Amino acid sequence: MGQYDANLCTLVVDGRFITGFDEGSMISAARDEESFSVKVDAQGVPIVSETNNPLGTITATLSQTSPSYAYLMQKAKSKQEFPVWVNYSGTPPEKAGGTRARIKKTPDKEFANEAGGREFAFQVFDYTDE
Repeated sequence: MGQYDANLCTLVVDGRFITGFDEGSMISAARDEESFSVKVDAQGVPIVSETNNPLGTITATLSQTSPSYAYLMQKAKSKQEFPVWVNYSGTPPEKAGGTRARIKKTPDKEFANEAGGREFAFQVFDYTDE
């Protein structure tokens, strides 16, 4: 049986390590579309069409008090592209992201009796994963 350690997972935005994640799921990464689609002709022969969409989404949930919150807010408002990478250095090692990304929008805000989370969604224009 393998072992998992959340401390072996990093999010790097434009060369800067992001810290101060909220409890629960820290980071998720996924392609925006499936790799191919299938249609079947009238005689039952499947036709496979490759999807050439390079887009992916990385979502990170920071604590409201995260030291990286102001930095990501600045990146969201800058309208500039930047690299974003998720790396897990455990076993098995995993990596996802790309060299061209932007933050889709500033996070929603909720104020309660405890510090809340702030979700940042990165649109990656050249998404790759390993």
